[in-house]
Amino acid sequence: MIRAAELIQRKRDGGELTADELRELVLAYVRGDVPDYQMAAFCMAVYFRGLNAAETFALTDAMIRSGETIELGRAIGRKVVDKHSTGGVGDKTSLVVGPIVAACGVPFGKMSGRGLGHTGGTLDKLESIPGFRVELTTDEFIRQVREIGLAIIGQSADLVPADKLLYSLRDVTATVDNISLIAASIISKKIAAGADAIVLDVKVGDGAFMKTIEDARELAELMLELGRHAGREVACVLTDMDQPLGHAVGNTLELREAIATLRGEGPPDFTELVLSACAHLLAFSDLGVTEQEGRERAAAAVREGSALEMYERWIAAQGGDPSEDVLPTAPVVQTVTAERDGFVASIGAVAVGMAALQLGAGRQTKAEAIDHAVGILCLAKRGDQVAAGETLAEVHARTEEAAQQACADVRAAYELADRAPNPRPIILETIA
Repeated sequence: MIRAAELIQRKRDGGELTADELRELVLAYVRGDVPDYQMAAFCMAVYFRGLNAAETFALTDAMIRSGETIELGRAIGRKVVDKHSTGGVGDKTSLVVGPIVAACGVPFGKMSGRGLGHTGGTLDKLESIPGFRVELTTDEFIRQVREIGLAIIGQSADLVPADKLLYSLRDVTATVDNISLIAASIISKKIAAGADAIVLDVKVGDGAFMKTIEDARELAELMLELGRHAGREVACVLTDMDQPLGHAVGNTLELREAIATLRGEGPPDFTELVLSACAHLLAFSDLGVTEQEGRERAAAAVREGSALEMYERWIAAQGGDPSEDVLPTAPVVQTVTAERDGFVASIGAVAVGMAALQLGAGRQTKAEAIDHAVGILCLAKRGDQVAAGETLAEVHARTEEAAQQACADVRAAYELADRAPNPRPIILETIA
């Protein structure tokens, strides 16, 4: 029998745990042999004392071993790629990257999650589409990636159950923001879901979990090591989240922007991030292309219409209607206007995300329902010149009262200045 109290005490005092001890602790917790209060104490000890590289590898491996794994590449006989984001405001990247990569002939298989707090979830956006199925069996998931080339689904209940239990525990014990625990959580799910190559988008700034480039770099480098340790090819891009990504924040609004981007009509910052992620994934694939060639192929798939066609095939394969006409719309639309001439110096990403949350576009607890129609369009972005009375943003709401409050919140999120701010690229750094 594992003696959890001894392991907690050793980690509390700065000691090191062996791979066998960590594996037994995690598996005993999943079986119910270690209670929540002891695992919470362990997480707090890790929060203050940290884990070294060997312990982080062992924890990740233990989490993978806690449930089933999918050998996706082996099952379909091709190298499969995936993309993951650490979460942000207006981040609908997977909805565009998946169809582009698949249109270029590379299988893309992803298990995704829901939003919580001010960050949106890919599954919530997809559930804006009438009839779309986010829950597929493992066999259905594999078959769709083989036949269509693309599937994005919810995480299987049997996939890394340790992560589900640990994350819920960390969320209520103030132990979420530890880099080793974050990295183990992300990488264990990616490895268990079966992708051979992964691009990790690590958000940096106001609307992100990692507020500084230094913290984001540390997380990226650790995830890179974990992925390589498991035999995966991994690249990390550190991307700006000091303002919302693109224009749209809110499920249906983001879905519409994703479709526009697949038509070649997306916002510049979002389009640049999409093409960069596609370039990395195509270079990782079995096509034998460079990153530059991958970027050119991705741009061509958009330009020639094959990416949009792939999107429509994918949505239909999972039971949805790919037509924009069926997407819900909010009954109230109000504009936020500039109070003076100037340049947009900043847009508070968290403030915009929280305004969308209050409209009903997100959830504060896992049990809350989402209003897929509501959200915010940030039409003026950092660096744009605006005149007094010109539209900065649109609020899409269920009621006039909700719209008025959101307008006030969004207006407060915008800061205008007399001079244009220094430009800040969407991609801050690449670690590969």
